[in-house]
Amino acid sequence: MEIFIKITQFLLSLSLLIVLHELGHFIPAKLFKTRVEKFYLFFDYKFSIFKKKIGDTVYGIGWIPLGGYVKISGMIDESMDKEQMALPPKPWEFRSKPAWQRLIIMLGGVTVNFILGIFIYIMMFTAWGDDYVAPENVKQGFYVSDLFQSLGFQNGDKILKVNDEVPVNVLDVNRHLFLRDIASIEVNHPEGNSEVIDLPEDIGLQMWTTGNMDAFKPRTFAILDSIVPGSPAFEAGLKKGDIVTAINDQKIAYWDEFTNLVTNNPDNTEMKVTVERDRETESFMIIPDKDQNLGVYTKGYTEDVIILSHKDYSFTESVVPGFSKAYWTLRDYMAQFKYVFTEKGATSLGGFITIGSIFPSKWDWRSFWSITALLSIMLGFMNLLPIPALDGGHVVFTLYEIISGRKPSDKFLEYAQVTGFIILISLLLFANGNDIYKWLTGQF
Repeated sequence: MEIFIKITQFLLSLSLLIVLHELGHFIPAKLFKTRVEKFYLFFDYKFSIFKKKIGDTVYGIGWIPLGGYVKISGMIDESMDKEQMALPPKPWEFRSKPAWQRLIIMLGGVTVNFILGIFIYIMMFTAWGDDYVAPENVKQGFYVSDLFQSLGFQNGDKILKVNDEVPVNVLDVNRHLFLRDIASIEVNHPEGNSEVIDLPEDIGLQMWTTGNMDAFKPRTFAILDSIVPGSPAFEAGLKKGDIVTAINDQKIAYWDEFTNLVTNNPDNTEMKVTVERDRETESFMIIPDKDQNLGVYTKGYTEDVIILSHKDYSFTESVVPGFSKAYWTLRDYMAQFKYVFTEKGATSLGGFITIGSIFPSKWDWRSFWSITALLSIMLGFMNLLPIPALDGGHVVFTLYEIISGRKPSDKFLEYAQVTGFIILISLLLFANGNDIYKWLTGQF
């Protein structure tokens, strides 16, 4: 059932984005009296699930859910209709229109994607407001990853400022470190002294290559919330609500201390776990499983760990944060492209399974619209890449024509379209091949 919900959300979001993207091409084409032969959701190789001709246009739904398209008369596109292109240009064809009109038609899809992303964010602020955690509301400070401990940070640090500014939502710090230019962080150490720690310029790349993506995590207490049936902890007698106070007689208070000691316990070696239960102290001897796990989980972020703040917005008040959210979403997405060209980045590329997996397993409209806005902005950016067969490729050729006054030949555009199509199919196969490998190896 959970898989069905994920697939349903993915297809609904994808369908919405495709239809509106293609509508972005369709509307200016019609305004400039350019004939649109087909308007399709999904691809219709050999046959269609549904189709109906209205005027000059066939509207339909294909059976291959890899995208969609509008077929515009007199345009060299994925249809590669050489017979039509061999005939003299007709007044209603794309190739007969002035370059500025063709440019607007080609930019229509990505324009709609960006506008849609902004609109969704504005409406989300209006409907749900915004949740955030102020720096002073991380009550127990942060657990710090190994990489950042080597830079001078300590477990229990409280973040005061980032780049000399108090962050609105301190939980954004990991994403900002990875994608934005963070030069320094001011923290208050557990001992009570404050320190400004300068960061290396390539801190994002270091996080990526070392796997230290969660640089700072709010510290939680070592309180057991659930025990996996049949696990070492279950068999030993640990129970929900137990407060872990020591591992091998080494006193602890926080969950990160607990997990570090369990992980570093010698393989197949019995360990002593001391807990407080009903105000009494009990000890249990447990051997972790082959993955050094006990089979226990702690509570989430309760109010003794973090305090969540909330701000409501009217529609007019939502406009500025909505634009800002869309801008930073686009900028962060562009920033992460530098990691794609690393060895780890190539193996991390994902296809449809990866995209589908980010949707929640339970239907949640807030998550659905947030992911759809993200995907809309991603789709807009990806389509602007100067790759033949994408909108960006057509835009580059049209701009060249406007600047130079010379239009690329139809033969050149045909070769470029084929080249671009091969590049896109190769990337699609590679990304989805990564997904299949991860699925087979249990990484999903």
